[in-house]
This record gives sequence, structure tokens and C-alpha cells, in this order.
Amino acid sequence: PVMVKAAAGGGGIGMSAAYDDAELATAYETAKTRAQRFFSDPSILLEKFVPRARHIEVQILGLSDGTVVALGERDCSVQRRHQKVAEESPSPAIDDATRADLLAAAVKAGEAVDYRNAGTVEMLFDLDTGDSWFLEMNTRLQVEHPVTEMVTGLDLVAEQLRIASGEDVSFDPRSVPSSTGHAIELRVYAEDPKRFLPGPGAIKEWVEPIGDGVRVDAGYGPDNVVTPFYDPLLAKLIVHGATREQALERARRAVEGFTVVGPKNNLPFFIELLDNEEFTSGDYNTGLINRMRS
Repeated sequence: PVMVKAAAGGGGIGMSAAYDDAELATAYETAKTRAQRFFSDPSILLEKFVPRARHIEVQILGLSDGTVVALGERDCSVQRRHQKVAEESPSPAIDDATRADLLAAAVKAGEAVDYRNAGTVEMLFDLDTGDSWFLEMNTRLQVEHPVTEMVTGLDLVAEQLRIASGEDVSFDPRSVPSSTGHAIELRVYAEDPKRFLPGPGAIKEWVEPIGDGVRVDAGYGPDNVVTPFYDPLLAKLIVHGATREQALERARRAVEGFTVVGPKNNLPFFIELLDNEEFTSGDYNTGLINRMRS
């Protein structure tokens, strides 16, 4: 099987798996049409399809002097329609040796192009074989960059500006800050929590959670209106704990303390996710949400 993707795509748009020649022909035409519609570029690429995969990415910084450093990984395997919904760091799916290999590979990728900036090297990790496959590199900060900030204590936006200004970063590149504890990010979308369809509308009430290890990065608030014309991301809820178990518990309390009245939103889904045995065990893959909704 192969994954058919829009070469200029993003956000899971224009992606589908094909298991035989007939499915490939259909998937190709569908992806080509969507690629032209959404990205004005009909180019298509094919990738190896990994049935049981974790989506793991490495945060890198290409410094002003040419040094490239890795700031740990993020696990982005909770996805609906091939788009990330929740992320965590460190990944519970890999051991220290595998982690070191993935970080080293990401650094080599940055060095190969003389990279200067914050960037993310994304990979698929095959749970059955232990192999990793390069997906793409994003030459920017990701939506989920706060996960890395929470476990390293760094402000990646500030580091990015230092690099762009030709200044030194705030840490010694020879001693990169190690990850401390565990962080989880939940993307709060204006969408139906069952079928994940957009749910625009006026926000009548908005109450953000507070507490130890809780952070909210929001683009909306009371009296704002969510339209159907843009990405429905309302806010990012990020929690940090000394352990994954503590982070999960803080996430549960934070979701329960987050009130959004008006547009449909996926907070009820996160209550479900955080009590899902597969997710809480840490032993899950990119098909998790499909199984939850099957």
C-alpha cells in the first residue's frame, strides 16, 4: 500500500491510502483535484504507507554560526483526517537509543541544507519494524511548539528572533537543555466532537482553565465569532507534569475547567480521549481516533 499526498499540501488535506491499482487510480485523481483546489498545485507524491505508525517529529534550531541542535521530539500520533489533534513529549513509544537516533538524523538533515531557524523534521516510526521514515521538514515553528517549550523551559519564539538577528541563543549549544517532565497539548477546535465537522458560531461564554502546569494559547475569547472561512482552531491547551501520569491528570482537570459556550467544540472529545485506555497506556498509533469512532 501507498499514501497518496498533495505535494504542496498540509493539514491532512489531499491524503488517502491506496491498497491496490484501482484504489491508487481513484486516490490519485481525488488528490490531484483537491491539491489544485486548496493549494493551486496539482502535483502529487507517493509515500510508503505504514499501517501501525507513530508520527514523531524533532524540533531543531539552526544557529547563526551554523550549528544545528535538536531539542527533543514530539509525538503527534493523535490525528483525525491525517491532521494532528493532540501532541505530547517525550514520546512514550520510543526508547532512549531510538530517540538518540531520531534526533541525530534530524540534526544531519538541518546541517545538510545549512539551516538557520527553528524547524521541525517529521518522521513516521513503524511500530512493527522499528524503522523510521522521513516525511517532511517544516521551516517554521509548529502549532505544537509549546510542548517543547514546556519540557525544555525555552521560549522558541525568542530563540528564533535571536537567530534571525545574528545573536547567540540563550543556552550553551554544547549543552542543550534536556527535557524535564512530560507535556501534552490539546488543540481546541470549533468542531463537532463526534464527526469533527466545523461548528462555527458566536462565542457567548469563554472561561480558560488555570492551575499548576497549565497554559492556554488562545486566538479567541468572549463575544468573538468563529466563521467557517478559516481553520477552526480556537486555542491550544498545554499541560506539564513531572510524569506522564501527572500530565494526564492535569489535562483532565484543565479540560473540565475550560468552558466554551456557542460554537460546537471538541472539548467533550478530549474528556473521552484522556480516559481512553489505549491513549492513557501510551501504546497507541495514528489509527487511534478511527478506532474510537468505529
